[in-house]
Amino acid sequence: MFSRRDLVEALVVAVAFLLYFAVRGAVIDRPETAYRHALDVIDAERYLGIFWEDNMNAWIKGRQFLAQTANIVYFWLHFPLIIVFGIYLYYGQRNKYTLMRDAFLTSGAIALIIYWLYPVAPPWALNDLAARFDPNAPSYVTGFFDTMEAYLGYGYQAQSTRAFVNPYAAMPSLHFGWDLLLGIGIVWASWRQPWMWLALPIGIFLPLSQIPAITATANHFFLDAVAGTVVALMGFPLALALRRRVYPRLIGVLERSPWPALRGWLPADTGDSGEVGPQAEISD
Repeated sequence: MFSRRDLVEALVVAVAFLLYFAVRGAVIDRPETAYRHALDVIDAERYLGIFWEDNMNAWIKGRQFLAQTANIVYFWLHFPLIIVFGIYLYYGQRNKYTLMRDAFLTSGAIALIIYWLYPVAPPWALNDLAARFDPNAPSYVTGFFDTMEAYLGYGYQAQSTRAFVNPYAAMPSLHFGWDLLLGIGIVWASWRQPWMWLALPIGIFLPLSQIPAITATANHFFLDAVAGTVVALMGFPLALALRRRVYPRLIGVLERSPWPALRGWLPADTGDSGEVGPQAEISD
C-alpha cells in the first residue's frame, strides 16, 4: 500500500517533469535564431577541430544495424532507465534518493532557462531550416540524416510529440548530462555493495555510450554534450543547498504552523528528522 508521502513524491516528480516538457515545448517559435545558433556551434567546433558529426552521421547512415543500435541507446538507455533507477533508490536507498532527485530537477531547471535564452537547432533540423533561411548553406550544414525518424520510426517533429518537445533544445544535451547523473548515481548506489562490480561498468557505459549515440544520430553536437555535463554537475551543489538550507527551514515552518501534521506529506526524506537525511550519506 502506498503511503501519503509516496503519493506526494510521485506527484512532485510527475509535475516537475511534465512542467519541464511543457515549458520546453512552449519555446519553439524562434527557428531562425535556433538555426543561427547552430551555425555558431558548428563554427566553434570547426575552430576547435572537433566538428566530426557530419562524417559520423554520413558513415552510419548506410549501416542500418549500427544506426538502429545508436537510436536504441539514445532513446531507451535514457529516460526509461532514469525512472527505473529512481524507483529503486526511492525504495532501496532512500537516503541517496533525495539528493539524486534534486540534482536531476535542478539541472533540468537550469537547462530550461538556457533553452529559452539560447535555442539551438539539432543537426537533423538544419537541412529544412537552411532551405528557409540560408539557401546557400554549405553541404556540411545541410547533409545530416535523421536516423531516428528513418529507422526507429520516431521523429521529434512528429505531430504526436509536438506538444511536449522543443526541437531547438539541443544545447545543453541533457540526454548526455542526465545519463552522466544516472551513471554517477549507479556508481554511488552500488559502492561497497556485493554487486558493485556488475553495476560499475553499467554506470560508466551509460554516459560514454551516449556520446556517439547523440552525435551519430544527428541529434546533438559534441559541444552540446559539454554543456550538458556542466549543467548536470551543477545539479549537485544546488541539491546540497536544498538539503542543508531549504528543507530544514521548510520543516521548521511546518512545525510552527497550525498544521504540523503536514510534515507527513513532505516528499521523500525531507521530513524524517530535524536534519534532512543522515549526514553520513554525503560521505558514502
